[in-house]
Parts: sequence; C-alpha cells; structure tokens
Amino acid sequence: MTNETRQAPARMAGLHHHPFSATELRARRRELIKALGEDAVLLVPAAPEVIRNRDVHHPFRQSSDLSWLTGFPEPEALAVLAPKRKEGAFVLFCRPQDPEREIWDGHRYGVEGAVEHFGADQAFPMTELDQRLPEFLADRRRVVYPLGLDDVFDRRVIGWVRAVRAQARKGISAPTELVSSDQYLHERRLIKSTSELKVMRRAAEISALAHQRLMQSAQPGSSEQQLEATFLTACAEQGARFQAYQPIVGSGANACVLHYVKNDGILRDGDLVLVDAGCELDGYASDITRTFPANGRFSPAQRRLYDLVLKAQLAAIAKIRVGNHWNQPHKAALKVLTQGLVDLGLIKAEGAALKQLIKDERYKPFFMHKTGHWLGMDVHDVGQYKQNGRWRRFEPGMVLTVEPGLYIAPDAEAPAEYRGIGIRIEDDLLVTDREPEVLSAKVPTDPDEIEALMALPATATAA
Repeated sequence: MTNETRQAPARMAGLHHHPFSATELRARRRELIKALGEDAVLLVPAAPEVIRNRDVHHPFRQSSDLSWLTGFPEPEALAVLAPKRKEGAFVLFCRPQDPEREIWDGHRYGVEGAVEHFGADQAFPMTELDQRLPEFLADRRRVVYPLGLDDVFDRRVIGWVRAVRAQARKGISAPTELVSSDQYLHERRLIKSTSELKVMRRAAEISALAHQRLMQSAQPGSSEQQLEATFLTACAEQGARFQAYQPIVGSGANACVLHYVKNDGILRDGDLVLVDAGCELDGYASDITRTFPANGRFSPAQRRLYDLVLKAQLAAIAKIRVGNHWNQPHKAALKVLTQGLVDLGLIKAEGAALKQLIKDERYKPFFMHKTGHWLGMDVHDVGQYKQNGRWRRFEPGMVLTVEPGLYIAPDAEAPAEYRGIGIRIEDDLLVTDREPEVLSAKVPTDPDEIEALMALPATATAA
C-alpha cells in the first residue's frame, strides 16, 4: 500500500461538519462586504491553540467570529474580506496540507480545500501572510479587525500598515484608521438565523434531558463530581461532546458560590443542589441552571425561597417582548425578589417603600448579579446591551438567558433556617413576535414537577 493510499481514508474521515450551508455563509460575507465599503479591509484571525501542559493542548475551539463567517475549523488561519478586489473579495490564509503532520494530528484542508470546501476566492499558506497582507491594505483607508483583543495580532497589523507606508513614494497610500470589527460582526451575530436556532434548540434540548437524568441520579451520599459525570455522559451520548462552560455542581453552602467549579463535595440529606451546566453543539451554547433537593423533597424553608426565585423568573420572562428593553426583565425580577425578601424577614424595610429598597440595593447581599445575558456561539454572547446610551429593545431572533437567584451565605444576617441555601433558576429564551420561546423547557422548574421527576426511576426520563 502506498503512502498516499494509506492516508486517503484518514483525510476523508477528518472532513469537518458545519451546521450552515455554503449559501448562508456566502450571504453573511456578501452582507459584510457591502457594509464595509470599498475603502476597508476586514481581518478575522483564527483562535490560537492553547497548551495545557508541555506537549498537551487543550481541545481546539475555533474563534466564534471566524466560524460564523467562514465555517473554517482549523487553527493558524486568517480570513480576509477585501471589497472590490479584482481577484475576489474573500481570501483565506491557512496551513498547507502536510502528509507527515496529518498522520499525527489528522486531516488538514490546505489552500486547495479552503477554496473547494469553504468558498474562498483565493487561498494562501500562512507562511506568506507577512508578504501578502500589505497588498490587501494598500490604498485602503480602514483596517477592521478585533482591535485590542490580542496584543500579538495588534502588533502584526501595525507592522503590515507600516509596510504599506514604506511604499508611499510609489504613490501607494496606507490605512489611517484601525476599527474594531465588533460593530460589523457582533451586531449581526446577535440576531439568530433559522439554521442557528435549529442548532440552539437542539443544544438546549440535549442539556435539558441531561439535567433530568442528573436530577434522577442524585441522592444523599452522591458526590458533586458524580453528578457532573452524569451530565457530561448524557450530553455526549446525544452527540454533544463539549460543554459551553465548566459545569457548576454545588450542594449545600457550595451553591452560594456563584462560579463554584471544584465539584468535589458530598451531597447531604437535606441539602439543595444547584447545577449550572449546558452543552455546546456545533459551536452553539446552551446554559441552564436547576436547583433541587438532594433527597427529592424540598423542606418548607427551601420551598419558600425556591418559590420566590421562580416567581421572579416568571416575572422577568413576562417582560421579554418585542419593544421592551433589555433591563425590564431584570427590574421585574428585582421587584419580586426584594418584596419577597422583606416578607420572609431577610430585609428589614423599616418603613421604606419598595422602590427605595431597590434603589438602595438592599437585595444585593442575597442577589448580586444581573438576571441574564445574550446567548449564542459564546455562552456570554456578543452584542451591545445599550445603544446610544439607552437599553436596547428586544427584537425577534435574539436569544438570552433569564436567571434570577438567591444566595443566603452560611454567615448571613438572616433567619437560621435560610442560611447556607443557594438557589438559581436559569432558562434559555428566544425572542419572538409573541411570547418568548423557552428553549430549555424540557427540564421542569415547578417544584412539584421536580419532586415528581426525582421520584421516577432514571430509565423513565423523557427521550
């Protein structure tokens, strides 16, 4: 068997799956080219490979911007959009094919594959980047790129601009403006397409079913790590190998640590368990939090706090309507939580009106974060929350989380029955022309439904 024949199957097996059609990716690039104008060039670099230890890398995850724009999955790459360029506006710089490296690391598309599989008008090896990039910047006024994100790339851009300036005596002008690509890429990524929403619905469904399985497997004496493993396995079995972020599994007082990731505690009878976990599917995140009793039954004190957080979440969801602004769900949640904290004796109102208590942030010792964030390719996704100094209005196609919580630290000034309880309820929501669509609805939030689910055998989880 020849060397070429032996490698062919491996290369074919390495072909990358991407959830978007070539037509959709071309349409995104056409829209951007039009928005850029003839005097600009857009540069979108690949994410770097990151060393975990010595010769071991973290799993490579492509830059969301490059993936959204091109679908190209490899490191050491740069996409260029140069409007009105005679040889074609879309150019990819990438690694060349390398039969020896592909034996070790798998298939590379190379410059030929960049054209054939990703629609580049031209492609060049990365080794030619410094030589060729100044040609793309010549006689352009603006360089649009992720300004300030990577010091090394910033310096390379400056170097390319200087190389163009060195040709001034030839009548070639250099760019005079460096512009952040956020306004071009990130505002477009904020509104999700039909194909993006298909992936996000499936990601949320996978995570919701994994949360169900995790709840059913929990019991006093289990470890937080065991629950994490159950979640990861359930996601992987459904086709989602990677997580959108490191899972949070906090039992008892650990649930009061907002980004608790040690996940090494043991569930005790009477504990609540807070699990914040969501898979990534085809580059898109889900983000779901559920809080449930380790023994399958809420205590009266736990139930009172849980009902309050759920009421706040429902109030926030009711404000997610086209035309309402970003901060309205948060304000609705604050009203419910602050009044509830007064009613439960955790805040002493001392005659102050609810509005004043909120203005004074009297809720802050127990609820110290916002009620949600954008969701998409990044778990804390891109897109401005304000426009021209004002909270932006909801539009169809936006996806966000809604996640109020209460965290009563063990040493909090609060009735003893509430100390050491942490609760968060988080769902993923799509803004529509009508009521929002709860993408994560397959895992219950109602406490009676949670107790009923936990009473079922694990094999009874919905498929």
